[in-house]
Amino acid sequence: MDHPEMPQSGTDALLRKLHERPQIPLTEWLRAPAHVHYKAFRMADPPTQRAASRLEFQSMLSAFKIPAESTVLRETFGYGVREAENGDRLIIVWQAHTEYYNYQLWHLPLPKKGEVTFGPLTFPQYQFPATSLGTVVCRLDILLTAEAVPSRERMRSLLPGPVLYGSRILDEQTSLVTSFTPDELGRERYWVTVGLQRSNPSHLKDIVDAIVRIETYYHLLLMQKPLFSAAIDQVYKFEQVHLKQREIITGHIAHANSETLQRWLNSLTQDLLKTNRISGKLHFELSASLPYDKIVHATLGSLAEKPLESYRPFSDFVLSGITGVADGYQQLLKRIETLRGGFEGIISIIRARVDLILQAQNLTLLQSVDKTTKSQVILQHTVEGLSVIVIAYYVAGLGGYIFKGLQEMGWLKNAHIASAVFVPIAIGLAFVITTFSKKYLHKKLVGEHSQPGVDKPDQ
Repeated sequence: MDHPEMPQSGTDALLRKLHERPQIPLTEWLRAPAHVHYKAFRMADPPTQRAASRLEFQSMLSAFKIPAESTVLRETFGYGVREAENGDRLIIVWQAHTEYYNYQLWHLPLPKKGEVTFGPLTFPQYQFPATSLGTVVCRLDILLTAEAVPSRERMRSLLPGPVLYGSRILDEQTSLVTSFTPDELGRERYWVTVGLQRSNPSHLKDIVDAIVRIETYYHLLLMQKPLFSAAIDQVYKFEQVHLKQREIITGHIAHANSETLQRWLNSLTQDLLKTNRISGKLHFELSASLPYDKIVHATLGSLAEKPLESYRPFSDFVLSGITGVADGYQQLLKRIETLRGGFEGIISIIRARVDLILQAQNLTLLQSVDKTTKSQVILQHTVEGLSVIVIAYYVAGLGGYIFKGLQEMGWLKNAHIASAVFVPIAIGLAFVITTFSKKYLHKKLVGEHSQPGVDKPDQ
């Protein structure tokens, strides 16, 4: 039997997508020296803005007049290459991630033109279009050159900030120097020496990818610090309120009435709703902190960093900024979970206490109903007995009239004797009438209750 082709083709498409590496052909266009601008934007609404950023990239390709044969475009990755008349090359790389999207803009002048410099890209008629999608995460200005690292004095004139950081990375010939201080255009500057023998395209791409990965996730981690600080104060206040409430409730719950319990329940429910609102917001903002922290540490480890003479290690600044940050975020989330569990626990106790009070009230009500029912049964028997007497009285009276008439007609000798004999018979008749009436009424009521269910048509 032939199997359907759709599942197999879907699996093949998934496998091709998993193994696809559209970035690899990009390395064929790279060379040193190179001037790279990097921009990353955090999306407020990733499902919507991720697709919008792709459209933005397509409009940029049109604005820079990049030919279709030099363009690669996937769902979350794309690049375009344009050659100028003077031999310069411009490469625009776009990539969308789960929380942010970024651009790498490579200006590759001809090697014979000399060194590249920090500042705006000097590609002919280059102008980056304004973008309004998301919040700026970081901006970088990276120079890739085959020259040796300049003197420290020259580095101080090129890089803003009081402290310079530098390290050898990947091998002995590759070094980077930075100050982690934004320049007048808001860009952090990196000077990277790739060495004459290692200026191959793949090596250049690995260096830039490592730098931008560290910078992006470093900033994403620290961007949540204001929210974290504000949340710490809020959680502390809630914890203090919760402790006071728990002491008051623990001391007075044994003799609290239903009104007091209801007031406590309302107050705690409001506090629980506020805590849930804070917890939801913080989980949304801080839940990715641990993966981001691991990405930074793993990327630093892959660089195989070695010290560069007269410079502080590159990793010192990065690690000093993020050490303990992700753990602090997670600790705050645990505190909120503990606080929420405390509120829920006290609410459960109060509800159990309310249930006990209601059960006691219901038991008292049932006892009262039981007494009332017994009284009604006694009264019913009394009324039934009186009914028998009354009916017997009227039947005996009617019989007396009949007997007197029979005596006048000569059919009966003594009406008084007949009336006296008829009294027990009248009592028996009254009892039979009462009993029959009770059974008839009971049967009729039972039939009325069961009739709707019997006559109900099938749906």
